[in-house]
Amino acid sequence: MGISSAEENKIVEQHLQEFPELKDELKEIEMSLENYAQANAVQPAAHVKEKLFNQLFTKEGGDENNEAPVISINKKYRRPVFYKFIAAAVFILLIGSIVLNYSYYEKYHQLNDELANAQQKLDEQEKSTQAMSHDLDVMTNKNALPVVLNGTQNAPDAVAKIFWMKNTGEVYIDPKNLPNVPEGKQYQLWAIVDGKPVDAGLIETSKGTYHIQKMKSFGNVQAFAITLEKAGGSPTPTMNEMIVSAKM
Repeated sequence: MGISSAEENKIVEQHLQEFPELKDELKEIEMSLENYAQANAVQPAAHVKEKLFNQLFTKEGGDENNEAPVISINKKYRRPVFYKFIAAAVFILLIGSIVLNYSYYEKYHQLNDELANAQQKLDEQEKSTQAMSHDLDVMTNKNALPVVLNGTQNAPDAVAKIFWMKNTGEVYIDPKNLPNVPEGKQYQLWAIVDGKPVDAGLIETSKGTYHIQKMKSFGNVQAFAITLEKAGGSPTPTMNEMIVSAKM
């Protein structure tokens, strides 16, 4: 409405470019002002129209061809004072809306990040609980035959435990008392079948978590051993890297 300074206009334009959704809000404000002005417009008296046309189309006002004269308006149009108060209120509300929206936007993202972190921790806790429940089921199974694998000279204090299911022949390994795995290495279980070592599977120890794991099953096994191999395993055991072993 022409009452704000050039600097104020520039600020508003910058905010409108930065927050496109404010353009729609500004249109609604402009429409509200227009509707307010129309609702409060004063209807002129009936004789005003007649008087106006009499002045426009009298001989003194027109030319010989009865053409309407050109009318110039010299008085400057004066806006009602209440428009200034409305404009100031609109400007304040617009800036306040920008600040409030930005504040809510920041709080929304902060809460969203906190919710994602909480959900991740909950998922990890649920996985850990499921793993512990599985370990307990294996250890308390009435058909489980535990076999202790004692440390070799490479790791005298190392201990592992095999759970062999007598009814199904399934083999489970509990590696939690093995030493930490060096970088680029991985534990591998071997079964001695008919005097020959057979790959019984790689032991998963990612993220330092050691849980009871199901390995490959065999019929007639004379012994078990665990060696430290390169990550991904080896087709044959590295005997000088044997960590634990046990005879059946």
